[in-house]
Amino acid sequence: MEAKNDTPPPLIDQLKDYAETRIKLAKYQAIEGGTTIAAGLISDLVTIISMVLAFLFASFTLALYLGSLFHAWWMGFGCVSVLYLIIALAIKYNKKRLEKPIVDAFIQKIFKD
Repeated sequence: MEAKNDTPPPLIDQLKDYAETRIKLAKYQAIEGGTTIAAGLISDLVTIISMVLAFLFASFTLALYLGSLFHAWWMGFGCVSVLYLIIALAIKYNKKRLEKPIVDAFIQKIFKD
């Protein structure tokens, strides 16, 4: 009787190694993509919070300055409110024109090379 050779051929071993390597590569690429997106979101969030706070304090400063010019605080805050109302209406009426660049920026951020 002949002895059975239980060792697989070298080609099968190479294919198994190749498959394991491809799986590891896919995992590492997924981890890299996820961490890149998370880091981008965190940095964008910090930037947005900083900009909102700066905008808020600039608004108060402008309102107080205008209030001192008009010698009535309510007039300064009213002027700033009217200014923001005008900006909001301009954005509302130009919504379609403003959406496309924002969508393009999000898509570019997600699929950046």
